Amino acid sequence: MTAAAPHTGPELAKIPPGPPAPSPAPASARSGLRGLLPRFLPLTPALVLLLLFLAGPIAYCVFIAFTDLQLTGQAEESFTGLENFRRAFADDEFLNAVWLTLVFTVVSALIGQNTLGLTLAALMQRASKPVRTLTGGIVVTAWVLPEVVAGFLLYAFFRREGTLNAVLDWLHLPTQNWLFTLPILAVSFANVWRGTAFSMLVYSAALSEIPREITEAAEVDGAGGWRRMWHITLPMIRRSIGTTLMLNTLQTLSVFGLIWVMTRGGPGGRSQTLPLFMYEQAFQNSLIGYGTAVALLLLLVGALFSAVYMRLLRTEV
Repeated sequence: MTAAAPHTGPELAKIPPGPPAPSPAPASARSGLRGLLPRFLPLTPALVLLLLFLAGPIAYCVFIAFTDLQLTGQAEESFTGLENFRRAFADDEFLNAVWLTLVFTVVSALIGQNTLGLTLAALMQRASKPVRTLTGGIVVTAWVLPEVVAGFLLYAFFRREGTLNAVLDWLHLPTQNWLFTLPILAVSFANVWRGTAFSMLVYSAALSEIPREITEAAEVDGAGGWRRMWHITLPMIRRSIGTTLMLNTLQTLSVFGLIWVMTRGGPGGRSQTLPLFMYEQAFQNSLIGYGTAVALLLLLVGALFSAVYMRLLRTEV
């Protein structure tokens, strides 16, 4: 009896291959999933709190803006669709508030706070240390004051018997009731006085990062102060300028207490910005739905400003 010879050569080629063995999951994918779980698990309470106290109220406010909810005289609200928004754009008081909000933002934030902050930062670079300390202390003190306290101080400054008219009378110059004749400019000046410190601090940090060799080389080439500022300083701090403009704009759009203390939006609505108009409709006229719709429109204005600034910053990269 002879043993069977092993299969060799062409006979092995005729044997059909078996099914492929299942490939195991990549080790990197398994380790990645195991690594993400410990990272996101500690964030779960924070995410729950954000959804509960931030996303929830925002979603509820969006819902209220499409209803006729009132504080008094109503059993339950009803869904009205876009009626509140149509009412807003047909309301002359709302359009006046939009115009005054733009004036207040452009005058006090885009022009006042940024220009004065950059000027103070540039001057303080060349000033002595005692002068820098004194100036910075005065400007920052105005910034850290509570908004209501700052409003009372500026009210005392601009009122008919206030400090400004006393100085003008001492100089034999004509006086007037600034809070009645020029209310929007008075509150704009108050916002500049209070908020310039932020711009000054940001621009001081940005100017300190400019290499001294560049400015010294420009001075050797005969460039004056304005030419150095326009061709060297501003281009090198343009990202800081864009960021400061965006933050100042968003902060100014939400100013309420300063204007409320000084003028309460008057006289005749000539200093009534959107936050004050929203407050009047929601809590004085009890129209919560209409006031919330105005708040969403104010949020949209801030989003448009932010989109423009982010677009400008993105093109500079």
